[in-house]
Amino acid sequence: MIKNRNVSIITDENNNQIVIINDKKFKGLSKDDWQQIEKYLKGYISDCYEITETNDVVYIGKEFPSEYAGSKSRIALKGARKKAKASASQGIPELIKIAKNPRWEENKEQKHNKDAKYGWYSYDSRFALPVFGDDGEIERYNVFNVAMLVRHDEDGKYYLYDIMKIKKKKVLP
Repeated sequence: MIKNRNVSIITDENNNQIVIINDKKFKGLSKDDWQQIEKYLKGYISDCYEITETNDVVYIGKEFPSEYAGSKSRIALKGARKKAKASASQGIPELIKIAKNPRWEENKEQKHNKDAKYGWYSYDSRFALPVFGDDGEIERYNVFNVAMLVRHDEDGKYYLYDIMKIKKKKVLP
């Protein structure tokens, strides 16, 4: 478990949960930033977190940090979504906890025959990042929706594989 994180979960006006990530630890723009993010994520390896809605327990395996920081989907990200994924790395436990709407898909790639023997699950989750004004005060929060990709391993456990489909949805005052 990584300590000293400034992360919380709030409930919005529609009774939906959002992970608030108040620190700007990573900018996510340079190769060095992503190496630091991968190193940071290694602190989660072997941890497990329960999804409140389904009671599924999701583990963090040793491949997660490199997949998160080096996947094709991450490399394709630009601008605000790239920075958002960098910041989201600080809220992994909370993003798992508030995940909703599981969708199952059969594994279609031979390279994942063992590690996703029982297929893949995609869960929806949300997080918000503060936007600071010139005076250093928080002006608003940008809210992002994500898809959390979880593999169902041959050992029967669920492992977080990556966070994808990062989309800015709205702004909270």
